[in-house]
Amino acid sequence: MAILYAVVARGTTVLSEFSAVTGNAGAVARRILEKLGAGEMADSRLCFSQDRYIFHVLIADGISFVCMANDTFGRRIPFSYLEDIHMRFMKNYGRVAQYAPAYAMNDEFSRVLHQQMEFFSSNPSIDTLNRVRGEVNEVRSIMVENIDKILERGDKIELLVDKTATMQDCAFHFKKQSKRLHRAIWMKNAKLLKNFLFRGSLTAVIVVVLYIIIAAACGGITLPKCRA
Repeated sequence: MAILYAVVARGTTVLSEFSAVTGNAGAVARRILEKLGAGEMADSRLCFSQDRYIFHVLIADGISFVCMANDTFGRRIPFSYLEDIHMRFMKNYGRVAQYAPAYAMNDEFSRVLHQQMEFFSSNPSIDTLNRVRGEVNEVRSIMVENIDKILERGDKIELLVDKTATMQDCAFHFKKQSKRLHRAIWMKNAKLLKNFLFRGSLTAVIVVVLYIIIAAACGGITLPKCRA
């Protein structure tokens, strides 16, 4: 899975989060929100790199939406994921989000974070859709800065991600995609076999009908008139 962690927060108050890997991604995300003063910022998009991962931050309607993805995954799809999460979250909790206590929406919305995380990580059509919408240049303008730039001097934080868990998750999705491919190939072969059998049956029926017509004209099954 390319997107590995996501959190929805009001300032530093976490309302919902989900992580596909073990480690301290949540702690790093909270530190980013704390240093940014996200609860007081205007609507904006930001990116911060740490090791081989990028934290994508979308601040909208006074709520912060953050996800962590592999740095090779680019910026378009992670921000599309955050936009989707923002839309779903505000639709369901917009009226109570500004005063809800910590983790008030976690039981329900963490499943949405996970479900959409899988969808945006494995659906290649998402990037094509972004290109059609003309969102490419807008996202490209977002600078990716090292997380150290927002930390105070000497205030270091190391991102820890369980690589084993990440590899297992990737293996799971590879296996899932392999099953889909195998099912698609099986369905295609079954369709071809069905067409082959239909055409064979049709040919056999035509041969039988022709034989009956010829037999009737030649005086019987053994075709005596035609032989003479």
